[in-house]
Amino acid sequence: MMSWILLFSLTAVTFFNRYLFLEPKTAIKLPDFTLRMLKYAAPCLMVSISTPIVFFEHSEWKGVISNSYFYGAIFAVFVTAITRKMLISIALSLLFFYVMIYFFKF
Repeated sequence: MMSWILLFSLTAVTFFNRYLFLEPKTAIKLPDFTLRMLKYAAPCLMVSISTPIVFFEHSEWKGVISNSYFYGAIFAVFVTAITRKMLISIALSLLFFYVMIYFFKF
């Protein structure tokens, strides 16, 4: 029962936030400081999600030398910095990652 309450409450919070900030008819003006801070929200979220995946496996440190996820992440950062195109960066990063795993047996 508790999980259903949690699920519905998180759904309500998500819907409320999306409706409140994405509905054009809702006139909410955020301060410039808040808008500047929100520009960093997506990169911070991605780092916090991807860091455990890249560096840990079963709560143990993977290391760097034989870590294909680390090399894939570094390649993705460089490709994204160079191209500034989301889909191209994703496609090239996935291609690099799978080629590295297939040919170099990481």
